[in-house]
Amino acid sequence: MYTATAAAQAAAQIRINKSPLDMLFERAEKHPNKVYLRQPVNSQWTEFSWAEVADQVQRIGAGLKAMGINKGDKIAIAGRNTAHWIMADLAAAAVGAVGVGLYPKMSAEHVAYVLEHSEAKAVFIGPADDADVLNATIPAEVTRIRMPYASVTMPCDKEWNELLENQPIAKTGVVEFADDDVIGMIYTSGTTGNPKGVMLTLGGTKFSMGGLLQVLGDGQDEHWFSYLPLAHIFERGVTEQASLYQGATVSFLESLDKMATQLAEVAPTRFVAVPLVWTRFQKGIQEKMPPEKLSRLLKIPILSGIVKRKLLTAIGLQNARLCISGAAPLATDTIEWFAKLGIDIMQGYGMSENSAYCSTNTAENNRIGSVGKPNPGCEIKIDDSGEILTRHPATFAGYFKADAKTKETLTDDGWLHTGDRGKLDADGYLWITGRIKDIFKTDKGKYIAPAPIENKLAKNQYLEQLCLLGAGHKQPVMIATTAENAANVSNENIAASLAADVEALNATLEPQEKIAKMVVTRASWTIEGGELTPTMKVRRHTIEERYNDEIPGWYNHSEAVIWLS
Repeated sequence: MYTATAAAQAAAQIRINKSPLDMLFERAEKHPNKVYLRQPVNSQWTEFSWAEVADQVQRIGAGLKAMGINKGDKIAIAGRNTAHWIMADLAAAAVGAVGVGLYPKMSAEHVAYVLEHSEAKAVFIGPADDADVLNATIPAEVTRIRMPYASVTMPCDKEWNELLENQPIAKTGVVEFADDDVIGMIYTSGTTGNPKGVMLTLGGTKFSMGGLLQVLGDGQDEHWFSYLPLAHIFERGVTEQASLYQGATVSFLESLDKMATQLAEVAPTRFVAVPLVWTRFQKGIQEKMPPEKLSRLLKIPILSGIVKRKLLTAIGLQNARLCISGAAPLATDTIEWFAKLGIDIMQGYGMSENSAYCSTNTAENNRIGSVGKPNPGCEIKIDDSGEILTRHPATFAGYFKADAKTKETLTDDGWLHTGDRGKLDADGYLWITGRIKDIFKTDKGKYIAPAPIENKLAKNQYLEQLCLLGAGHKQPVMIATTAENAANVSNENIAASLAADVEALNATLEPQEKIAKMVVTRASWTIEGGELTPTMKVRRHTIEERYNDEIPGWYNHSEAVIWLS
């Protein structure tokens, strides 16, 4: 239970006393014709105004009510991000149900687990690359509702357009939640084990949204681009919920192969990404314009502005007033590189269990390499083991049907154990130094935190994904995948570049941290292959299990860089 402190008193001033549905109806009334959601189908955009979205939410809600969906029931939402994903989530809320997102490309095992564990009564089916997995995994007793997309071809029990024929629920008939009621459940994407159902309350949402608007601004004519999984707290909070409280327009990505085209078409005013996306942008630009040439051009006063504008327009960020990176650490070198182009990337920190509300850099206070100062009303402390603990009113209500795990994670006085190691500097900025469970010992008994080492080597232009291994072995080895711009570069040239970077990095590391061998593969790690989480973080245990037995043999190679076939 959160206790009354100075931070709690500050939280009372931050809190917005309106629910997400309140915000939808308010904007539909004040700005009925203003565009809220933009959905591409076959590269053609369909726009939904605030009034149209509110009407569909009320009609779909009426359909759910007629199906016997009641307050507290769980409704799963599957498929890629779409306008109808958000409308389905809001329609569930209208009848008091709790939306549960299924990650795209989620394993069949985890889909089955989430549907069974959450006790889902129905599932909305949208466009998906993993339709066969979904079709084979959804239990017969779970009602399937097809979203109105021709690409959704699996058998379904109900049609979206069929539910739209219902008379809309009156605003006075919308189920009201108390502040301590659960209104959302996020299943952690997880790097190990089964996902856990994180229960988030209405009161927490009101607090986190109020604080977020203080940190990021309430915005005017903001335009978001939605492509990260809406099943994850990052996109659910920073895009879906924030758009309601900001009154922003949201455009959706139709499919990954259209990312470059559609991001450029939208040219959002605010853009959020995970590190993998930022590094792909960087290396894509470097492939077209060598770093030495770009550096020369940026030193020429008039030409510098023209070059920056041209490069940012090419990737669709010429209008971006705010750029955020989250979910995992972004290398300092990458942040500094984008700053030269006029893009100031703000790193923030949060997790499902604290509603992704913890700390954020801002335009006024952006300490590169840190994840910013505590957000308004958020308390942060570092315990004796170096673990980061947070506390505020948007901390989760617990894990669904997992009281023992909740007690391990949440103290009686409201402190959340994040599982991350970090430090607070003299000015109050938070620095992440790695995951506690990722830290390992070599056979010398010395601890090694892999994340800082991985981030330093990530600046190499030929690398995309990295994982430092070595638990129980005599010395760490780094395994990595190559980036797209390495496709036409020879193994010999890549190896020479990596060997030089590893040698330079090793000169700065403690003896037990020095990289013994660099192991490289041209095969990308993927969500489908199990190497990445749905938010594109490396599943370290998967890489360890795959290559642990090979590490002793790698030490015997004469080459500094070893290539995997």
